[in-house]
Amino acid sequence: MTAPEPEFTGTQSGAVPLYGRRFVEDTDELYREMRRDHGPVVPVLLEGGEPAWLVIGYREAHRVLTDSQLFARDPYRCHGPEYVPPQNLGYLPGILMFLDGPVHARRAGAVSAALAEVDQFELRADCERFSDRLIDVFATAGEADLIEQYAYHMPVLVMGSLLGLPDSELVAFADDMKKMNDGREEAIEAFGRYVVRMTSLLASKREWPGADVTSHMIANATDVTDEELIQDLLVVLSGGQENTAHWIGNTLRLMLTDDRFSLTLSGGRRSVGQALNEVMWEASPVKTAPARWAVRETQLGGRTIRAGDVVVVGPAGANTDPRIRPDAHGDAAGNHAHLGFGTGEHGCPHPAPELAQVMAQTAVEVLLDRLPDVRLAVPEHELEWRPAFHIRGLSALPVRFRPTHVVGG
Repeated sequence: MTAPEPEFTGTQSGAVPLYGRRFVEDTDELYREMRRDHGPVVPVLLEGGEPAWLVIGYREAHRVLTDSQLFARDPYRCHGPEYVPPQNLGYLPGILMFLDGPVHARRAGAVSAALAEVDQFELRADCERFSDRLIDVFATAGEADLIEQYAYHMPVLVMGSLLGLPDSELVAFADDMKKMNDGREEAIEAFGRYVVRMTSLLASKREWPGADVTSHMIANATDVTDEELIQDLLVVLSGGQENTAHWIGNTLRLMLTDDRFSLTLSGGRRSVGQALNEVMWEASPVKTAPARWAVRETQLGGRTIRAGDVVVVGPAGANTDPRIRPDAHGDAAGNHAHLGFGTGEHGCPHPAPELAQVMAQTAVEVLLDRLPDVRLAVPEHELEWRPAFHIRGLSALPVRFRPTHVVGG
């Protein structure tokens, strides 16, 4: 059955562009205006003019994320074969995040089983080693870009170690991951290079398996082709690198620009882990989650969602919903019900959130230990955000500090 192409009429008029300068630079304020003017479910236009719904209400977002029978990740459950998903949604046929049902459960289960083999004590040691190695590069300079030189590269070094990628490929690999997630013209070429690297990695691990995530995924995969394994590894890498990098980056930004956050963090009244949890509520690195498609007509947040409509959850908006957090600066340290890792069968597979927490917490702790006097090098209003659809993170975070010694990590 082919669903009709969605269109906005009547109460659905006044769709808000989900692209352009404001969406990139002023997402938080834009989401607040959307909530004020439209409520928890907002009619939006994707780049190219395609209509969609953005869900920024916490309860409504939770419903979409947990009801996979009504809100499909696979658009072809409600569209015919001629349907072309909007380009900036990042849809790729057969990729894990856009599968539903038993096929998704089987492949996601293999990912979870492989990640469960990671020793978290060894992971933390790797995180400390790579964090020190990155800081050593700029420690004596007294200045650095904490996104490009630290937060963005630390997770990919760690993920490379977990997957078994050669150290010599990691920097170029991180750059390609960034190009793919930014979705610019270079993304296609970057994806081609990714496929070549992963094809070589799979061949190597089939011949010489080790105690790495790639080898465990090969061992746990059932009826999965190499192409599908490459796609599943992309999901693991993208989530582990992109989201974690900007979780670190957003935490450092708040530490350097928000006196309240900096005081509570440095004053010892909360741990780095608690501070990271607060960042997920107040400055989530996940601006929009992968899209869903409505399988049949339904009501959501007072809106009529038609069969086939594109539905995009905005965790950065849902987590700040005043209906569940009336005090915007209330203590969220002990509340882990944020939607930064998603929820439901398409949420981040266990134990990915725990591994990301180890990476982010270690990165912040090591930086605070090594550079206790770090300070922002430019006015806050000059900080620029990455032009990404899914990610809410800075392009750069320039800082200054007292030059320090190299530890040789």
